[in-house]
Amino acid sequence: MKDRKLLILDIDGTLVNSEKKITEKTLNALEQIQKMGHAVALASGRPYPGMKQYAEQIGLVKNNGYAISFNGGRIIECATGKIIYENTIPNKYAKVIYDYAVNNGLGLLTYKDDYIVAGTRIDNYMQYEARLNFMTLRHVKDYLGFVDFDMIKCLLTAEPEHAAMAEQELKDMLYPNLNVFRSEPYFVEVTANGVDKAKTIASLIEILDISRENTICCGDGFNDATMVEFAGVGVAMGNAQQVVKDCADYITGSCDEDGLVEVIEKFVLK
Repeated sequence: MKDRKLLILDIDGTLVNSEKKITEKTLNALEQIQKMGHAVALASGRPYPGMKQYAEQIGLVKNNGYAISFNGGRIIECATGKIIYENTIPNKYAKVIYDYAVNNGLGLLTYKDDYIVAGTRIDNYMQYEARLNFMTLRHVKDYLGFVDFDMIKCLLTAEPEHAAMAEQELKDMLYPNLNVFRSEPYFVEVTANGVDKAKTIASLIEILDISRENTICCGDGFNDATMVEFAGVGVAMGNAQQVVKDCADYITGSCDEDGLVEVIEKFVLK
């Protein structure tokens, strides 16, 4: 269709409100634009199992929408579950990260299919990650023997003060080959270098043959800033972090004020 738009949405604080629900108004607006032929995608730091219920709820499975998971590490075609893009950590780094976690008393996990693989003693933070994403958590005794694949992400867990120190030490060890950052005070994430929502969206719009100018990205968190800045129309939710608002073209209502409906009416339907 002429002037087909691509609407990309973060989940927490953007698609869902503070009660973790999608409002009826938002659901109706998303259904309307997909029926018109516009494309919709979710973009989150979560693995796909933690996104799937939302993808189904807003019609991405029946309308062949897309899910950008692991903060840009992978793109899933929702109708088929097919991976159409990914950027992984080479397996040679598995031992480096594992040895650091064991020697410094951090938890360590990675992801395989629809479950989480724990390489160290399971802690409360690992259990929280599994619950949040509706995934089974499995501890394996021979972690390095089991993890014989390139990893989409490694997650290290620790108390906040310890995690802050580990973040810096891992950056010093792994830069510039891998990307290290804290997504929560107690989570240190390791991904392939170049994993970023904006860079992955650039790949998606090329696949879909949709122009950057017709791409609308909406978000609220620190990891949304790059995609908001990249988009033809970058939107910060009213509840967004200031850094996201600073790089946005438009600031809409909060996630509790049907801010996405305002965006759809202003930038897609009109």
